[in-house]
Amino acid sequence: MLGTDYILDALATEDIDHLFMVPGGLVDPFLPALGRQSFVRPIVAAQEGGAAYMADGYARASGKFGAALCIGGPGLGNTVTPIAAAATDGSPVLLLSGEVSTDTEGMGLFQDASNQTLDDVEVMKPLTRYSSSVDNPRNLGHLFRHALLEMKQQPQRPVHLSLPRDAQVGELDTKHRKIDPSIVHSSLLSLAEAEASLPHLTGAATGIPPVRIVLLVGAGMEHAEGAALLRSFAEAWDLPVATTLRAKGLFPEDHPLSLGVFGYAGTHHSRMALTDQAPDLLIILGSGLNERDTMHWSLEIKPANTLIVNLSATVIGEHTSGFGIVSDCAAYVGWLMDQSSRLAPSLESTRFARRQWLAGILSTPRLQDPEHAQSDAEPIHPARIITDLRSVFPRDGILLVDSGAHRAFAGHYWTSYEPRTYISATNLGPMGWAVPAAVGVQCAVPRRRVAVITGDGCMHMHGIEVATAARYQLPILFVVINNAALGNVWLRAHLEGPVPDELTTLPNIDWAAFGVSLGCRGETVRHPEELAGAFTRALENAGPTVIDVKADKHCQTPVADFSTACAAWSYHE
Repeated sequence: MLGTDYILDALATEDIDHLFMVPGGLVDPFLPALGRQSFVRPIVAAQEGGAAYMADGYARASGKFGAALCIGGPGLGNTVTPIAAAATDGSPVLLLSGEVSTDTEGMGLFQDASNQTLDDVEVMKPLTRYSSSVDNPRNLGHLFRHALLEMKQQPQRPVHLSLPRDAQVGELDTKHRKIDPSIVHSSLLSLAEAEASLPHLTGAATGIPPVRIVLLVGAGMEHAEGAALLRSFAEAWDLPVATTLRAKGLFPEDHPLSLGVFGYAGTHHSRMALTDQAPDLLIILGSGLNERDTMHWSLEIKPANTLIVNLSATVIGEHTSGFGIVSDCAAYVGWLMDQSSRLAPSLESTRFARRQWLAGILSTPRLQDPEHAQSDAEPIHPARIITDLRSVFPRDGILLVDSGAHRAFAGHYWTSYEPRTYISATNLGPMGWAVPAAVGVQCAVPRRRVAVITGDGCMHMHGIEVATAARYQLPILFVVINNAALGNVWLRAHLEGPVPDELTTLPNIDWAAFGVSLGCRGETVRHPEELAGAFTRALENAGPTVIDVKADKHCQTPVADFSTACAAWSYHE
């Protein structure tokens, strides 16, 4: 078979049913190849960056990996930020870029970006776990497989493979064999470290059984597909659970043991349980422990009362000089479940006291300024937008949240009930990511409703991809919180004088009309009582809808706890 047919057949073998792409001369051989098969559906994006964001969204929603195809050089250059965002969030994306034939490299062909010129492979190396070029058509099979193996190993990362034209049209006499999940996700567990952690749970380490035990859960538990185990373990011993913003929804936020999000845009409940008074035992599962996950490093991580479980020894070593468990989070929690008879004497004896302590926390307000969720103000308060969308959105629907002030409002006021239903690029945070990523999400889970919370600043960057949703009639609801400003930046800048104010103010664009011009249904909302009806009509639409909500740019984001921690923190302490 031809190289292009091999790649498409390999994607199908790996159960990847969508390829996000932008056609161009350097990938022309893929066009007829896509017509020779029926499993992999091509989705043509407006721009290569959009295609890569779509692949990222597909990966996050499906639990598989996403695939994107573009030309090298200018096309690959457009994917740099999307691949960087995927890398920082541990999202597996396979980026394929076309290149001139190997026998013409460096001869001055149009758009040559081989290692004789721009060298696309080197461009992608800092952003991916593996970046290489197929130097000989006969090497395509094993290099493609190597790329997938590198991408799939934990923690997952994007990979890049440059495909010279001769590799695309060359003949191969082999077929791809599906990669066994046990090879790349073997549920690694250090039994010695796991055993050594038990005294922390039983109280043997201090002589006093821990009462106030809190689980802080990050994206590593999602990557390990450990949501069910997490819930079973928490319920077995009445252990409260807080998540990072990246892991929001991994534990149901309406569960009686939920503390909500800790850190940026987090809840008062999580702050009270984790930092107001240090818990007797803090178990951190799969968090990278970055600034936002740790409430600007205000979270006390002491060897005597903290267990850190992570596949990365670096993460553990950077945050504690004491004990850590280099393991797959789900494997460790599963092992703890198997130790119930050993844990029971201490955890059962402290259960009543733990329930009382948790009840005291949950009896206080969970959210900052909860009255904003019912605000009748005009322009509309962002908290009201989030709340009214949640009230009509399906419980298992998937929300994507972009970067900006709206990220804080959504993280704080939105309630998530299931894993992979709250999706956001939380680490690098590129503006406009959610618009194309939603296309990938909807392709991955076509029977679920998908909505996007974005801002007008984000729409300036990647709003054109609503045209892709319209082209394929994907029923995505795009909610533009339109405050005619670069919200978070404006909140800071306008205090510095008229020039900073002007530089962070945007034209009040009619985004509903923009959506209509690209084939979407559009609606503008200016009054809060109109929100629920507009959202309901959008959910009844068979295609995409862009709702332009005129919002108030003066609203302070719900990050008071985080801001207090920032003000109190010193690098020298």
